[in-house]
Amino acid sequence: MSTILPVAQRGEAILKLIAAPVVETEFSSTWLLELSKAMHSTMRERNGVGIAAPQVYVSKRVIIVASRPNPRYPDAPEMEAIVMVNPEIIQKSVQTVLGEEGCLSVPNERGEVARAEQITVKYQTLNGDEITQVFQGFPARIVQHEIDHLDGVLFVERV
Repeated sequence: MSTILPVAQRGEAILKLIAAPVVETEFSSTWLLELSKAMHSTMRERNGVGIAAPQVYVSKRVIIVASRPNPRYPDAPEMEAIVMVNPEIIQKSVQTVLGEEGCLSVPNERGEVARAEQITVKYQTLNGDEITQVFQGFPARIVQHEIDHLDGVLFVERV
């Protein structure tokens, strides 16, 4: 049985904090693996395409990016869920794209946000392995939205 966590809502202090990095001793730990499982279940339960740890009251730099069609994003492309620990955008395309965003922490509100069309992200896996990956289009938008959460920014501040 997977745990569904409560989701912090707009106005709550945790969503304004800059999340702390996951440190070396925490990689592969039971709590980190359990956190990522619970975040994934919570995201799926609420039809999200991404989630950040601060949204479930954990101020750590962990996000999940999981684009897939669902009632909130019927046209979303299908991708394997990726857990990113300590993600960092190391390159952004100059070209930006306007797109509609919503957020589990800002229910029933959507807005047009300009985001880089393509980004290169450096992150670590739950085991601490380092990965560099390029994202474009909708998945790139999700990554940028979730990393904003780690920096205390909600999408409504970018509309």
